[in-house]
Amino acid sequence: MPVSEPLPHFVDDLLGYLHETHPTHATLDGVHTHDDLLEDLSRHGIDSEARALAGYLRRLEEIDQAGLTQVEALEHRMLASHLRARMFDLEAIRPWERNPQIYADVLASSLATQALFTHASAPERARRVLSKLRQAPRLIQAARDNVKEPPGIFVKVGIETMRGALKFIEHDLPRAFADVDDLHLLGDLADAQQEASQAILGYIDYLEKEIAPKARASFRLGRDKFEQKLRLEEGINIPVERLLAMAERELAATQEAFRQVAAKVNGGDPLAVWAKTKDNHPQPGQLAKVGREQVEELRTFLERQSLISMPEGEPIVVAPTPDFYRWSFASMWTPGPFESKPTRAYYYLTDADPSWPSERQVEHLRDYNLPTLWSVSIHEVYPGHFLHYQHLRKVTSKARKSILFAPASFVEGWAHYCEQMMVENGFGRNDHGIRLGQLAEALIRLVRFIVCIRLHAEDMSVEQGVRMFREDAYLEEVAARREAERGTFDPTYLVYSAGKMMLLKLRQDYKAQQGKGFSLKTFHDTLLSHGCAPFWLHRELMLGPNNGDVLE
Repeated sequence: MPVSEPLPHFVDDLLGYLHETHPTHATLDGVHTHDDLLEDLSRHGIDSEARALAGYLRRLEEIDQAGLTQVEALEHRMLASHLRARMFDLEAIRPWERNPQIYADVLASSLATQALFTHASAPERARRVLSKLRQAPRLIQAARDNVKEPPGIFVKVGIETMRGALKFIEHDLPRAFADVDDLHLLGDLADAQQEASQAILGYIDYLEKEIAPKARASFRLGRDKFEQKLRLEEGINIPVERLLAMAERELAATQEAFRQVAAKVNGGDPLAVWAKTKDNHPQPGQLAKVGREQVEELRTFLERQSLISMPEGEPIVVAPTPDFYRWSFASMWTPGPFESKPTRAYYYLTDADPSWPSERQVEHLRDYNLPTLWSVSIHEVYPGHFLHYQHLRKVTSKARKSILFAPASFVEGWAHYCEQMMVENGFGRNDHGIRLGQLAEALIRLVRFIVCIRLHAEDMSVEQGVRMFREDAYLEEVAARREAERGTFDPTYLVYSAGKMMLLKLRQDYKAQQGKGFSLKTFHDTLLSHGCAPFWLHRELMLGPNNGDVLE
């Protein structure tokens, strides 16, 4: 009888394959072996990946589970779902065939990882960018070959995203390597940038003239695909009717809490109160300074309150978004959990451009009102994504350490949970604005929860989604439209609220089990020590078997 393959050996092999096949994600994982590569999204590449994933699933199923430890058995189940989720996405959802946006996202993200991180010298990273740019025409050709009958909304967003990638390559990327003085390298970069730009311009023209006029496909997944995607990717095995009922209940409760806090501010209409609250924002040129002060205050609060362990690490840099990345609102660039040496993390905030008219500068900074900025800093830095990554580096299981296997509902659920948890534990106790900002962010995520289900499992239109974001989450027209459109191509963006709800239920059940011995710090440390995994696995590790549903 053949000897069963050890699970850690299988994980090493699978991770190596995924890092090579998805080099952008490898960089984000802290693995730099493939930093000079772009993803191969050609039909041959897609088919090869589907076959390879099927082969890995067969290998996994051949492992004798009787020889696994209790934790390995849980990881075996997690990995099987993960592989099936990847195969389901390639073969049933088929975004590579329906959505031109993914090609622009891959290109821009792949280039940005080399521009923003400092894991190597600027000349070395510039050479890697050169290699990627030379592969860009191949990626764009794959988009031409693959995307034939997309939904109209995907074409619209795809064109916008392609234009963003084009601007990044033509105007922004050169600034990222302005200090490189190798003239030969700079000349090669300029030539490669021109070739990549021409390929993108040609594809935009093709989308506008050839594809857009006949784009009639539906963006909807349908109920079956939607539920299966949630089950495989997030471990949520709940019918959409029940999910909707949960989300609507939470939305009503959060709206009532918002109204109550707004009444405490000046007793007025919630919309009017929130509009006035947005007037409290940093002055032009002061955004990074305010963000830096917030991060320091948040860290001090966590150290004094003993809500979670604070691992030692490189200091976080809070800075204005680099010129070449100014199209982003706020971004957290945290070195991956597999980085071999300490590397600084960067929390970037995009200030108003001094060249703008004063009215536009104020309009821009209203979105950075202090209550919202507090929630953003909590979500992105302390104790959200940045601190999560600090804990993740200490996890020994590669299956639960790699971001490639991480369910979005856990990663985003943790960060969104932190916004509420900090307020619950006294942060901003005397500032109703901070509580209002936290609730405003929660409302957006809850409306996402409802809209994505109704867009994909029912018959809601994008316009109805826009109206719901305006009426129930108090968003302005532009932001509401952006959110509703995102729901068409990001069908499970309910992960923020769903993840927070699953985490709160786990905390409630863990507290009931621990009784008087419950400690919030112990709960948080224990949870994060288990790495990134679906909530059903966290429940097994923290509560034992037969521990109830992940959601109520």
